[in-house]
Amino acid sequence: MTLVTHLINGELIAGTGRTADVFNPAIGAVSKQVALADRATLQLVIDSAKAAFPAWRNTPPAKRAQIMFRFKQLLEQHEATIAKLISEEHGKTIEDAVGELKRGIENVEFACAAPEILKGEYSRNVGPNIDAWSDMQPLGVVAGITPFNFPAMVPLWMYPLAIVCGNCFILKPSERDPSSTLYIAQLLIEAGLPKGVLSVVHGDKEAVDGLIESPDVKALSFVGSTPIAEYIYSEGTKRGKRVQALGGAKNHAVLMPDADLDNAVSALMGAAYGSCGERCMAISVAVCVGDQIADALVEKLTPQIKALKIGAGTQCGLDMGPLVTAAARDKVKGYIDAGVAQGARLVVDGRDLVVAGHEDGYFVGGTLFDKVTPEMTIYTDEIFGPVLCIVRVGSLEAAMQLINDHEYGNGTCIFTRDGEAARLFCDEIEVGMVGVNVPLPVPVSYHSFGGWKRSLFGDLHAYGPDGVRFYTRKKAITQRWPQRASHEAAQFAFPSNG
Repeated sequence: MTLVTHLINGELIAGTGRTADVFNPAIGAVSKQVALADRATLQLVIDSAKAAFPAWRNTPPAKRAQIMFRFKQLLEQHEATIAKLISEEHGKTIEDAVGELKRGIENVEFACAAPEILKGEYSRNVGPNIDAWSDMQPLGVVAGITPFNFPAMVPLWMYPLAIVCGNCFILKPSERDPSSTLYIAQLLIEAGLPKGVLSVVHGDKEAVDGLIESPDVKALSFVGSTPIAEYIYSEGTKRGKRVQALGGAKNHAVLMPDADLDNAVSALMGAAYGSCGERCMAISVAVCVGDQIADALVEKLTPQIKALKIGAGTQCGLDMGPLVTAAARDKVKGYIDAGVAQGARLVVDGRDLVVAGHEDGYFVGGTLFDKVTPEMTIYTDEIFGPVLCIVRVGSLEAAMQLINDHEYGNGTCIFTRDGEAARLFCDEIEVGMVGVNVPLPVPVSYHSFGGWKRSLFGDLHAYGPDGVRFYTRKKAITQRWPQRASHEAAQFAFPSNG
């Protein structure tokens, strides 16, 4: 059986023998195994990164950028292979996998601007014969821990930017779908990245704790569930590390009575059921302002949900594939059971979906609940599956209060033709990423991604300008070259430019 190995110092290494199964979720069977690192293997990775750092930090940013330009070309050339690897192990459709990769490539493009984004500031004559400037310097060895739902895109949020900033990067991807992540890292080595600058180490909690505890790892980036994000933030920061830890979400879409309903329905279908709902930016709650818009929404959504084309993600032309694991499927079905038990109206039930030829696959069909209330677990919890809940309220203010009261604040959107309502929503909603008639307001690569409240632990968001700040530390330098003929007496008062 194929073994997905570690990538250490530019070489594929099997490690010490501990492994985990990798499943093809469309057929419900083991397809590969992945090596799991112990502390000794992890130390090899850290040591190789430390050894590579001095030369890499002194490599001109323009040369780092040239490697990223070649990397971008390789990613585009190998798009079909990468998408197939994602689909085979995650389950998402080929089209969705291609879209994921393209959003990741946008971040590589941003990293190609390294000479520009790393320019410091300069001020001449801040005092007599004194100049001052800032220098953005790398941290050293940094690490990223990434989730199963975006095995290509989320790592590309992290290491291209960290690397062009002069750091050496250790990536610990999800062990559930590791092949595309490893393949992409190999393409960066092929593009000319020196050995040790990027390593991929697979593992479980032992590897995560090893990265947290190592004094040689200066910063940690994480995307995943809120409990683990909080754990990594707490354990990392108390050891003096810089940490950005992105957690869970419960994203609401507000539908005003004046919304363009047809466009809103199309947007919600993609945002709620795309990637089987396994997105931290998925819309899982539609908040309808008034019964009229709610009734119309249910009427239009129902036939479209029932008509979703579902099958093995590797087949083209589908809307949804399977969930990533049997445990994920069972968890989603459990939430649907709970919604029924707690009194929500189940409009479309996806629990009994069977895909011909893939009877053992981890499939759940599109599901719709109406008349959901805030105390129900299908409302409070992040389901991470193809389940959309409709909540009915009487006003925009009530909708906003509902969203602001939730523990998560990752993404949200409003559908309306009213500019005043949209402006109020954007100003007053306590959420990090907001869309107006845009259901998935994921920022482009030259902005930054991150939520509020318990969706983000740390001060800096992912990628974009915040990513540059996260992966560098600023040094302020003040320099004086007095004229030879001059001599000044000692000054004992605090210096100023007066």
